[in-house]
Amino acid sequence: MKFKVALFIIIILILAPVTIHANHHISSIEKLDQISDEALRMVKSSRYEDAKKLLEYFSNEFFTYTMENDVFSIDEKRIVTIAQNEAIEAMGDGTMNHDERINRVTKFRLAIDAITSSNQPLWTQMEGPMMTVIGGVKEAAYQGEKEQFHAHLNSFLSLYEVIYPSIKIDAPIHRVQNIDARIHFIDEYRAQILTDEKSRQEIEVLESDLKSLFDDMSEDEADPSLWWVIITTGSIIIVTLSYVGWRKYKGEKERERAKKRM
Repeated sequence: MKFKVALFIIIILILAPVTIHANHHISSIEKLDQISDEALRMVKSSRYEDAKKLLEYFSNEFFTYTMENDVFSIDEKRIVTIAQNEAIEAMGDGTMNHDERINRVTKFRLAIDAITSSNQPLWTQMEGPMMTVIGGVKEAAYQGEKEQFHAHLNSFLSLYEVIYPSIKIDAPIHRVQNIDARIHFIDEYRAQILTDEKSRQEIEVLESDLKSLFDDMSEDEADPSLWWVIITTGSIIIVTLSYVGWRKYKGEKERERAKKRM
């Protein structure tokens, strides 16, 4: 009997450090996620200076964590660092409007979730807005509605830019490259897309590729505690997409008119 009790105590003592380390690991991961979440909250409240300080604090925490834990790949660390630097830059850019700042930090927030989440990543919840916008691009192209086509395409590009770092983290590289190639073709040859039926088919292929990607990545249910983030993030993007896309298109038209006057 005494031997069994002693053996039990020894097992507990052996396993205790492992349990403590595992809890520390989870706590550290959750802390990184919570910092990015809080930064997004601050930006939404126009607390840019506070958000900048928190993002810089994240930089130190992320560096410390990655030095102590070999859990992220070099590409993942590079993607997160770039997204974080862009977010910090946006906080200090007085010429950048509120919606663009939110998009920058949303991009960062989704990237952090992509590397820390064990459930369905938040970026996959952008399927609805993404498929709606690409559907608008396709419809405008086939209807020959030039201004609507440009506006919808610019909106699509703005949305894709927000979730792009997360896609690169979670999706196979060959799928990302295929989607990138189609998007580049559609953006580069806009005039051709509007006039050539074969070229317009690239939009349908892109739509199919995106749908397939979202379906493959959305097999697991999202963590219920993160649904409020999904809802607010989706709302932010949906509200700002039309404005950002239209403003970009309007700017391009103004530059064209300026060139003609020269």
